[in-house]
Amino acid sequence: MKDFTELMKQAQELQTKMAGLQEELETMEVEGTAGGGLVSVRLSAKGEMRGVKIDPSLIKPEESEILEDLIVAAHAEARRRAEQAMKDKMQELTGGMPLPPGLGF
Repeated sequence: MKDFTELMKQAQELQTKMAGLQEELETMEVEGTAGGGLVSVRLSAKGEMRGVKIDPSLIKPEESEILEDLIVAAHAEARRRAEQAMKDKMQELTGGMPLPPGLGF
């Protein structure tokens, strides 16, 4: 029974660490760029869009389609970086140990 008690204690500690990680991911930001830096998108590590920057040279009515494509590309890059940041933090937290279903993100 001692092993079970120790296992439950470790599970509670992991759950506490996971809650802290959730909070950290809310404040962590990643950025994706497109068009050689002409468009950038900032996201939280959980994927919430926090900001968009567009170089003034792109704000021309005849180039709106290019601008739209660059925003999509910058967002996709930022999203990939956010997912990688989350994976890195999870690996750091668990030491590479797989989590049981329901304990991940």
